[in-house]
Amino acid sequence: MDIVQPFLLCLIPIMVALDAPGTLPLFIGMTEGMSKQHRTRVVRQSIATAFLVTLGFILLGQAIFNTLGILVEDFMIAGGIILLIIAVNDILRAGEKKMPQSKEFGVVPLGTPIIAGPAMLTTALVLVGNYGYGPVIVSLALNLAIAWLILAQAERIIKVMGISGARAFAKVVALILAAFAVKMIRSGMLTFMNG
Repeated sequence: MDIVQPFLLCLIPIMVALDAPGTLPLFIGMTEGMSKQHRTRVVRQSIATAFLVTLGFILLGQAIFNTLGILVEDFMIAGGIILLIIAVNDILRAGEKKMPQSKEFGVVPLGTPIIAGPAMLTTALVLVGNYGYGPVIVSLALNLAIAWLILAQAERIIKVMGISGARAFAKVVALILAAFAVKMIRSGMLTFMNG
């Protein structure tokens, strides 16, 4: 029981911070027009990136931040700016074809800062301080496996929505992504000013 309890206490906060169901609309909007094989490769790339970035952050994050003088708030603001640029670019290209995604699309922006965003990285770092590395890493792996399953079903969701529905939804999602980016920037700035 002593082994299970820390695991459960890590599982739920990471699940909330990761928010795989909330990531699905962004994933659908950003991968519109991709082949099934390409989308599968992006999912694999993004989940692997999220795991490695979060694991690296858990093991080295605080030491690196302290050495470079970087605050978590700086990370939130930088991630928010990147997402805002992507969202605005997508909104302004109304009616145009989807911009070709780079080979690293699954790494940035999907793997980080969307999946392994500031909320998940900060949550994982705090949980390590409270419960140790083992429960946090196992909880992270389980949550990312769940996220993998959710994102892998995107093709079925697109079939239900239809092409026109998916395109309209993609524009709405770009607006939501812009709002999410502004929230990240605002949260980073507010935390910085209040801290």
